[in-house]
Formats: sequence, C-alpha cells, structure tokens
Amino acid sequence: MNTAPGGPARRIAVIGAGPGGLYFAALAKQLAPDRELTVFERDGREDEFGFGVVFSDETLDGIAEADPRVFAAISAEFARWSDIDIRYAGGVRTSGGHGFAALDRNRLRAVLRQRCEELAVDVRYRTPAPPVERLAAEYDLVVAADGIHSGTRAAWSQAFRPTTDERHCRYIWLATDKVFEAFTFIVERFDFGVLQVHAYPYSTTRSTFIVEIAEDAWRRAGFEALAAREFARGESDGQSVRRCAELLAGHLDGHRLIPNASRWIRFTTVRNASWHHRNVVLLGDAAHSAHFSIGSGTKLALEDALALAAALSEQPTTAEALAAYEAERRPVVESTQRAAQASLEWFETVDRRTGQDIDRFAFNLLTRSRRVTYDNLRARDADFVDAVDTAFGGSPGVPPMFRPLKLGALELRNRVVVPPLATFTSPEALPSAFDRAQLTGHALGGAGLVLAGMTAVTPEGRATDRCPGLWSDHQEAAWRELVRSVRAVSDTPLGIQLTHAGRRGATAPPGPDGIGRPLAEGWPLLAPSAIPWDADSPVPHEANHIQLAAATADFAAAAERAARAGFDVLELQFGHGHLVSSFLSPLTNRRTDHYGGPLAHRLRLPLEVLAAVRAVWPAGKPLLVRISACDWAPGGTTEAEAVAVCRALGEAGADAVDVSTGEVVAHQRPPYGRGYQTPFAELVRAATGLPTVAVGAISGADDADSVLLAGRADLVAVGRAQLYDPLWTLHAAAERGYTGPGVHWPEPWRAGSRKPPGPGTDRVAPRLHLLREPPAPVHRRWSAIPPEE
Repeated sequence: MNTAPGGPARRIAVIGAGPGGLYFAALAKQLAPDRELTVFERDGREDEFGFGVVFSDETLDGIAEADPRVFAAISAEFARWSDIDIRYAGGVRTSGGHGFAALDRNRLRAVLRQRCEELAVDVRYRTPAPPVERLAAEYDLVVAADGIHSGTRAAWSQAFRPTTDERHCRYIWLATDKVFEAFTFIVERFDFGVLQVHAYPYSTTRSTFIVEIAEDAWRRAGFEALAAREFARGESDGQSVRRCAELLAGHLDGHRLIPNASRWIRFTTVRNASWHHRNVVLLGDAAHSAHFSIGSGTKLALEDALALAAALSEQPTTAEALAAYEAERRPVVESTQRAAQASLEWFETVDRRTGQDIDRFAFNLLTRSRRVTYDNLRARDADFVDAVDTAFGGSPGVPPMFRPLKLGALELRNRVVVPPLATFTSPEALPSAFDRAQLTGHALGGAGLVLAGMTAVTPEGRATDRCPGLWSDHQEAAWRELVRSVRAVSDTPLGIQLTHAGRRGATAPPGPDGIGRPLAEGWPLLAPSAIPWDADSPVPHEANHIQLAAATADFAAAAERAARAGFDVLELQFGHGHLVSSFLSPLTNRRTDHYGGPLAHRLRLPLEVLAAVRAVWPAGKPLLVRISACDWAPGGTTEAEAVAVCRALGEAGADAVDVSTGEVVAHQRPPYGRGYQTPFAELVRAATGLPTVAVGAISGADDADSVLLAGRADLVAVGRAQLYDPLWTLHAAAERGYTGPGVHWPEPWRAGSRKPPGPGTDRVAPRLHLLREPPAPVHRRWSAIPPEE
C-alpha cells in the first residue's frame, strides 16, 4: 500500500533536468516561493539532446495560463502550421485544419532553465542524483523525471510495478536542414520493404526527421550490419544515417540528415501500476510513454508537471497531492496510450496497406489512431474528405455507411449489420416473442442486414438452456412464421447464425458479470480435446469421427431448414470458442489425428462443415463465416494463421468473413477499446481480397464511416449500440440530414426522419461584434523564410 508523509512538501528533489523536470521545478517554486527546489542532472548545462517537440493547443493553453512568461518566450520561436502532407506512391495528398506548434527541444530547455534561475531553483548540472532511498530520506518529496530508462523506476520496481512493451519496428531519430512546410509522412516501398518517415519543421532552419522500418525489412536493407557494434554514449550510427540519406534523397532535395546520438532503437511503451510510492513520484517518460507518431513525450511530461505542481498547492498533504495527481493524469495518459498503441501498430503493419490507392491510403493513415475520424476530418478539411469520398464511388453528402454493397446476388442498401444478439428467452428452444420483437425492431431500424443469433444445430449444441435451435420441423415452422411477420413490415434482409457451442455449452444465461455458469443438470459436451472451458466447467468429450460427421450433417440440415424458412443470409459461427472454433485454435485442439496438429489438419472440420452447408444453401444467397482471428492468449492463433483460415474459407465458398476475436479461452486478455478488433478485419481484407465485416465496440456512425472509407472492412457490425437504440441507423441518418436510398424510413415513422428540435434550437443569436473574426484558414504552411521585422 502506497504511503507518503503528511504535511506539505517544502524540500523537493527533482531527478532530471529535461523539460518535464525543469517545468515542474519552476511551477512549484512559482506557486510557493518558500519551497526549496533542487534539480539533479547528470549531463552538462549546455549539452544538447533531441530535436523538435510538438505541442497541442490544449497543452499550450495550459502553459499560457500557468506561466505566461514561459509561454511568451517559447511561442516567439514556434514553428506553426496546420497541414499534413502524405507522400506515397509517387504523389502527395494534403489534409488541412489540424493545427501544430513545434519548437527546438534544446531551446525549450534553455527557456525553462532560465526561468528556474529567475525563481532561484537550484539546478545542479553534471551532478548525478544520489540513490533514491537517500533522497527520499533527506527530502519531503522526490520527483523522478529521469526518462524512459528511469533508474528510480528500476530501483523501486516492486513499488511501481512497471510493464514495458518493446515493439517490433526500428527507428532512428534525426534532423534535417530541409525545412518541411507541414507535418509530413513519407511512405516509400523498396525492394527490401517499406521505409517510412515522420517529419515536421521546428524552426526556420531545421525539421525533425524520424526514419522507421520493420525489423525484417531493416535486416534486408543492410542496416543490421551497419549497426552491428556497440556505440559510445552520445555517438551516432553514421553509416546508417548516410544510408538513410541515400534512400530518401528524393525527399531531401539535396539537404543533409543531422544526427545527435542517433542510432536504431525500438520503441518501448512504459506503463506503471502506480506512479507514486511513499514520497517518491514518477513524471513523464519515467511514468509512461506514448509512441511518437501521435505526439510528443515532452508534451505529456509538461502536462504532468503542471498537474503535479497544482496538486501540491491544492491538497493539504503530500500524500493527498500525489494521489490527486495520479488520479487526474492517469485517465488522460491511458487514453493517449490507447491512441498511440493503435497508431504504432498501424505503422508496424503499414505494408498491408501499400496496395491502396493514394486517396484511401491518406485517409487510412490520418484515421489510424481512432482519435481522428471521418466527421472530425470533414470539420477540419471538407474538401479533402470529399475528394476521398469521390475517389471511391461516393459523393458529397453520402456518408460511406449509406452506400450499397452486393453480397452474392443480394444487394444491401447500406453497410450496417445488426449482428447476432442473443436474447436468452427460448426455454423451449423456439424463437420467442421477444426474438420476434427484437428482430422486427432492428429490421425497421434502417440497417442493411439483420442477423438472428446463437441458433443451435442440435440440442447438445446450445450454449444455454434458453437458446433457440433449428433442428426440428417445429422450429423450422416457427422461424418461417417469424420471417413472414418481419417481412410484413420491412424489406430488410434477414439472416441467421448457426452454431454448435461445443465445450461452451450447457450454461445458464450470462449474469450481470457477463458470465454464464455451468448448469447443475446440463448435457454432454463435445470438443476436439478433453479440455474444459475453465476450472468450474465440466470436461467435454473428445469427439470421435462419427460424432464429427454427425455434427457436419447437423449444420447442413439446419442450413436447409434456414433456406426453407426464408432467410436471405446464413452465417456459420466458427469463432468464440464454439465447436468449430475450438478445432481451429491450437490452444483448444490437442488432437494427434488428421483433425489436429498443423493448421491444414485443424482446418479439416471447418472446411467439411462449410462444404456440406454450401452444397445445400442456395447459390445466390450470401454465406458468411464468423471467426476469431486472435485468441488474445499466448500460443493462440497467429495473424498468419487467421489469414490462411480465411483464405481457405473463401476458396471453399464463403462470400464474406465476419472477423471477430477472442472468447476462445477463459484466460484471454483482450485490449478492449473502441474499434479494437477492426485491424483484424483490415488484415484479412488486405491479404485475401474477401469482403469482411468489422466488429467490436463500433458504436458511432463516425467510427463506422471511418472504418469503411479507410478500406478496413466492407461492412460494420453494430451490436451494443443497437441494443441501446434499435433505430441506430435511422437516427444516424437523421443526425446527418441524409435522406437518400441508403436508408429507408418506415412510412408510419417518416415524420420522425428529421432530428427533433431541442431546447434553444429555435433561438437565433444576435450579432454582438462590430467586425467578425475571419475564419482560420484550412491550410497553413510553415515557411523557412523568417517574417520581416
């Protein structure tokens, strides 16, 4: 349990005189001049490290309010611009309206150093900090701003409980005397692979120039041999720098690359279970790191410094101040880290997108972190989004989600899918009145396709004792009547998902925690291997060949019944740890016969089931397959295996793949978050050419449009948001003022097709300014020519 002394901190030691440490010291002294601040820095006062740092408008506003003198000093030297240039496939695409400010990191340190001198902060250069235990005993508070390789964090690792995630790409941080006019992404394909650059100006004479490359391409390019020696502290890998200059000469226009202790490194994401212990607190990269592709670690460190200094003045004791600091900053940092993780993974896998047209590629790059979206980009630069829309068959005013798509012989009016949403209201294994009401509501709600879900092909294939089935004439008749009743009020295509739950069967419906407990009196479970779902679950029976042949026949029989019942689309559940899924995953399939072992054998049952279903399902009607592309557990399905599975399914007759992940093993650890599964749909689509359905925390129309226009998927499945609002698609159209053929309002509801007015919407604001401020320009470039005095 973390503890810290009571009372305010009067004697404070700061480890590290980087921007974060200096800024904290200045603010803490400014807020309480009687405080004694001592900063320890092992390097010299005039030593220079790094190049430019980028700030957001939020951070700048905070600096301006907290210390106007610091803000005035640094803002006088800012490079400012609003454009992003994407150089790719021999062309350039520009998106404006973003807003950036950058500054030489060493100038920032100089300004902060001068401010500390003005405030009488004791900054001790060339003075390594004493051991943290000693500092903690001698000072009221120790602020560890000692960077990503923090000695403080390492010394007290049991207290801070850090985790580090070293990534796969190599990068080298450089500068150039070519002054770029905008934030510039360069993506070039060579015979060895893809080389990418993150570049931006930070003065009238310099730009930051970060070169990044995947590990295998780094080796093929010859960089491994160039970097195969130990470099002294402060030494640069000159041969690699020269090689980068040669490869990227077409973008440097005769200018040079400038190293500063530059060598190839891998990015490491740092997280800590706690940022403070007793009277020691971590700040900046010592506490957390976020990939450089979404911003600057210096920006986060300055924000930390501001929050910590404020907490020390707002809270009565040091203990309360440290707790308040972490409580305030942790959610902000974790949000940034989620965006940074998505961004770094996008760049790690950039080669899967290099077959895209330049317009789609540019949009995909800009929306990679999920923070910038379709609507967000349109608000910044409508012309850019219109150009991308037009390049892919759209037109201004028609959001991507409302464009048609043909699957098989079926034309969908839009790209929204209501996925199978289990109701657990079928104790007799028949579709219930609630199933009918739910499917009718969703069919009227405007989606392009609605799927009924978790429909078992045998009694033993039910997930719970309240799931419906499709193995009897009675069930077939009930589903036929349900389809007929929905069709009486809506022409929305209807589909059904067929499954055999396998070892995930015989449970009660999920409780409030989302977990279904095993039934006291369940039924025998079938699985590829005798491995229970978890410690509380019964051991399933290892299926023999006769049982597998019977399961295959059961799927085919249920598919015939679904066709006779009138369904337009069929989906086979080959994911989420159900029977067929558990044959695909190496974590759940330990067989040694020709249904287990290598992937080709683990694919045998899925392909047998698909072939049997394809033979009886009408040729013109779409056949979808849902898979779990990742098990989120060590030793599980790899990306390469997921691609191979989907390629085989496509060759065997699947019209599209519904790309989900997880739920294969109980010990999974998914990184839940907005759109966290979408990259797998993009992977499969790019590698196989199959149409894909993206699933997983896609809850807003803006997210849906971003996924579709970026080419990450062909359809988006919206589940929980449909439970919140069964008319989700209609309301998305009303919000955007869209009234075209991509959405159909039921005639009795047509009066509601416009968003109703809310409080104050009928008020017209008077003019209160003699002269209005002109709107900010969408495009603003940085010039290497200093402004005239």
